[in-house]
Amino acid sequence: MALNYRHLLYFWSVARLGTLARAARELHVSQPAISAQLRKLERSMGEKLFEKSGRTLQLTEAGRVVFRYAGEIFALGSELTEVIREGASARPLELRVGVTDVVPKAVSYRLLSAALRLADPVRLQIREDRPERLVGELATHQLDLVLSDAPIASGTAVRAFEHLLGECGVTVFGTEPHVSAYRDGFPEALDGAPWLLPTTDSTLRRSLDRWFADHAIRPSIVAEIEDSALLKSFGQAGAGVFAIASAVEPEIRRKYGVEVIGRTTEIRERFIAITVERRIRHPAVVAVTDLARRELFGP
Repeated sequence: MALNYRHLLYFWSVARLGTLARAARELHVSQPAISAQLRKLERSMGEKLFEKSGRTLQLTEAGRVVFRYAGEIFALGSELTEVIREGASARPLELRVGVTDVVPKAVSYRLLSAALRLADPVRLQIREDRPERLVGELATHQLDLVLSDAPIASGTAVRAFEHLLGECGVTVFGTEPHVSAYRDGFPEALDGAPWLLPTTDSTLRRSLDRWFADHAIRPSIVAEIEDSALLKSFGQAGAGVFAIASAVEPEIRRKYGVEVIGRTTEIRERFIAITVERRIRHPAVVAVTDLARRELFGP
């Protein structure tokens, strides 16, 4: 079977974006043209690659296999073009990082600062997005590393590897009036306290909800905020108390002018590096993992 790369490109775009309409916009072609190319690819493969699920298209088992290989094929082609155009010796060391939107900015900065300490200059490219999108880009070699606070979702078709960077407890912060009101008798004293919480789809929020239940704490929820930097800015303004990984406690106190109400190790924040390599080889990724285990989450 001779593989038609145009057919494969159309398939790969639909698989990444989920619908024919999105793929058509990205590729600047009509939806019927994409449908025709997909049918030809399925005939040549002898397998159905998609099945409908509402308004979206879901990959079949065969489709997931083809998607994985297609990502690697197009990533290698892009890399080859770049190497020839720029010259391998002239290229700076790049580290393309995806950071899931629930990882605290202070944690991300501390980890990625390790890459800037290397003897050879490193050019960082950092994207923040939802975990599933970043892992998809990792699979297609658009990213070298994804930083997350949770493992890869079960059922993900991407072949990737998780490397535990470390874990720590959490610290509850607030402005001086909150500290005076809730520090004594922590954590039960937090019953009824005004809380700034991450959204319900985050790992930290689920852990906090369990902790509240264990200690009969009924939080008065002021706001549920997806962006961790915005959440801390609300905390800085005195809108409520909030919880962040204890590993970056000094940075949070210094930057936001808040104080510690209490600490708990009943909640564990885990941080994970996700790569397509079982054994990490990229020098900047090695530096990041070493710093995490030696300094940020070390003894």
